[in-house]
Amino acid sequence: MSESPESNLKNSPENAKEVSFRGGGFKPKPRRWVGLAVFIVIIALAEWGTRAGWISALTLPVPSDVLRTFQELYSSGLLFKHLLPSLSRLLVGAFIGVMVGVCIGILMGLFSYVRSGMVPLVAAIFPIPKIALLPLFVIWFGIGEGSKYALIAFGTFTPTVVATYGAVDNIDRTLIRMGQSFGLSWFSIVRKIVLPGAMPGILSGLRISLAIAIILLVAAEMLGAEYGIGAYILEAGSLYDLERLFVGVIILSLLGVLMSAVIALIERRLLNWRT
Repeated sequence: MSESPESNLKNSPENAKEVSFRGGGFKPKPRRWVGLAVFIVIIALAEWGTRAGWISALTLPVPSDVLRTFQELYSSGLLFKHLLPSLSRLLVGAFIGVMVGVCIGILMGLFSYVRSGMVPLVAAIFPIPKIALLPLFVIWFGIGEGSKYALIAFGTFTPTVVATYGAVDNIDRTLIRMGQSFGLSWFSIVRKIVLPGAMPGILSGLRISLAIAIILLVAAEMLGAEYGIGAYILEAGSLYDLERLFVGVIILSLLGVLMSAVIALIERRLLNWRT
């Protein structure tokens, strides 16, 4: 049965309806202004609430007074006296813990003997509150910089090794078998399949590890440190100086934001193959 002229006209290429692209789902798009807007709204509400009396000045200082205190800290030069030692302790301790954790996690994922020996050990030390070990590290390494480096390194080691081991262990075995079928060597499979596939999980664990490192930095500096953000917060808290206390908290928050931005930059460089 032949088609009518009307149906041929509807099915002609000139009248074909364009189908929209449907393959762009689950791809996040950057909306940087949204995060900035959230901070501005929270600060504006806090400023309005404290000045209007809805929020007690004994519980939350006026944000503008906190900003003024931060400017005074910067003008006096005390900001860098406290910030630079903290950055040094954070970078050294976190670098040691992350590097050792990544190496051990990769070995656990690749070798059965290392996995069998290290999984029970990591499972035993992972739930231990690292802050509770600070007095022990002081006894072992002294009250100086060694105990602070050791605490931060140990605190970042355990989440890093768990995240790395999980990322390596969850690599799709089909990709590995495919590489073997094409005759790739063991080192080529690790370098071209295992490590790139595990990198998203490793970087996600790194975010958690660095956040823990900042927490442990404050705890370590509250014990036997003359300068540092933790020592600054401890002094402000003992004097019940809320403006200085919140300045220290804001500095720690900015450190967290900076580290998150650095990790995001690393992700864009190392994981551009996902786009």
